[in-house]
Amino acid sequence: MDSTKRVISGTWGQLWLNGDLVGECTKFQAKMSYNKEDVPQCGKMGVGTKVTSWKGTGSITLNHVFSRMVKIIGEQIINGKDARFTVISKLADPDAYGAERVSISDVSFDDLTLADWEATKSGKVECPFTFSETPVFLDVIEVR
Repeated sequence: MDSTKRVISGTWGQLWLNGDLVGECTKFQAKMSYNKEDVPQCGKMGVGTKVTSWKGTGSITLNHVFSRMVKIIGEQIINGKDARFTVISKLADPDAYGAERVSISDVSFDDLTLADWEATKSGKVECPFTFSETPVFLDVIEVR
C-alpha cells in the first residue's frame, strides 16, 4: 500500500491558547532541545554525553486578523506582570493513522509585535516562545 496518503498534513492543525481556539493560526512548532554534559570513558576514544536538562522553545504564526497578542499580553507586560499561557496543539488529518495532541504549559512569549505590515502583502505575526513545564502528550499516533 502506498503510504503517501498517510502523511499528516498541517492543513488539519488546530491551536488553543488558554482554552480559546486560535482560528488565525497558520503554523505552530514546539521543540525540546537537550543540554548535555560530556562523559569521558576509560578505554574509549569517543566522548559520551549525558542529558542534564532541556529547554522548550517554539513559535506560533498567525494571520494578522486582529491584535490578539497585543490584547492578551501587552497590558500585562507594561504593568510588570510575567504573562504565562497554556497551548494545546492538535493535528488530526482524516487520512492519517491517527491524531496528535500535546499540551504545553508555562508558555512565555519572547516578544510582542506592535506593528508589522507591507503594501500588497497579507499580514502575518510571528510569536516565538519558551516553556519549562514538561509537555503532556494527550494523543499520539501509533504505528499500525
